[in-house]
This record gives sequence, C-alpha cells and structure tokens, in this order.
Amino acid sequence: MPHVEQGMVVGLFGGSFNPPHPGHLLVAEIALKRLGLDQLWWMVTPGNPLKSRSVLLPLAERIALSEDLARDPRIKVTAFEERLQTSYTAHTLAHVVARNRGVRFVWIMGADSLKTFHQWQKWREIADLVPIVVIDRPGATLSFLSSPAARALWFARVDENAARSLAMRRPPVWTFIHGPRSSFSSTALRSQSRELHPEPAQTSPDQQRFPLKD
Repeated sequence: MPHVEQGMVVGLFGGSFNPPHPGHLLVAEIALKRLGLDQLWWMVTPGNPLKSRSVLLPLAERIALSEDLARDPRIKVTAFEERLQTSYTAHTLAHVVARNRGVRFVWIMGADSLKTFHQWQKWREIADLVPIVVIDRPGATLSFLSSPAARALWFARVDENAARSLAMRRPPVWTFIHGPRSSFSSTALRSQSRELHPEPAQTSPDQQRFPLKD
C-alpha cells in the first residue's frame, strides 16, 4: 500500500482498468479537486468478479498503462490486492481501514458502477465502512435515482456541495457529483483494438501440413 500519514484524506479508486483511459483519469481529477484529497489510490484489481477475464490484459500491463496515464503525484497507482489474493472490494476496504488508523478514506466510483453496486459482495458493509462518492459518467447520470443501491441508501445521500466534508462524516453517507464527462470506455477501446489487430484465423492440422495453394 502507498505510504500515508494520520489525518490524511485518501480517495480509493478501484477497477480493472482494462485498459485505463482518459475517462478514468477525469474521474480521478474530479475527485481530487472536489474532495480536497491528499492522495488518490488508483487500485488496479486482479479482475472484476462480475466481468469476464477472457479479455483481461495482464496485470503488469494494466499497471504500466495506468502509470503512464496518471502523472499527478497525488495519484498512487497500486495493485496490492494481488498480494491480498482477493477481488472483492469489501475485503480490500476492511484490510485498508484496519491497517491505516487515523486516515480518512473515501470510496470513489463512476456512475456506471453504481448501476450494479447492489450486486457487489457485501455492498451494504462497504457503505457502512467508508463514505462513497459517485462521479457522473456518460449514460449513467440517472443511476443515482434509479439504481437499487441508490434507492436503498437514499436516506444517506448528501448534496454534492457538501462533498469536501464527506470524509469527515460517519458512514453510511454518499454523494453524486455532476461535472464534465468523458465518452471513453474500456469496452469500446478493446473492441477498437480487436478491429485494428484481428487475431489470425485458426487453421486445422491438415491445413497446417498441406496448405492450400492459390
């Protein structure tokens, strides 16, 4: 884990980052500015249990791409979850909070993640452990009204104008931050990469031994 001091306010921004893109960086920059963070941990996960691993880039590659993209010294790219051998946010957060007493942590997610937050393992325990900041993403603006988790936690929502004080509040507490949105998505970038660099067609053993001639 990155080094922290007591009294710091640290944002935790986890994801597969497969690959990382300017949309991720925009979320991080908005969080740094609106929350007044001392650090933001850009946590590259081994893999999302809710997503297929068949298209997952190697962890080392995702770390390198993230470090190349996130140049702000307050952003600490880390993949310590690999050593914890967990892909579940609830386990990670419990470990981080227990190891860093006196540090105020805030969980940061894009609005697209809020749509499926109720499917995360022990999502209510996450909400009870740390404040949550949801940052607007294209096509997901209304998720703070319609998602099951948002409806269940509506009583704990505070106005985004109070975002800077969120880390000082006792969870469950969360807010939704509107702002600039980036149209970049990891899914679209992977699709574009496959179109530009298609995999070679598979050949049968007979074709390999006796290639067809023109």
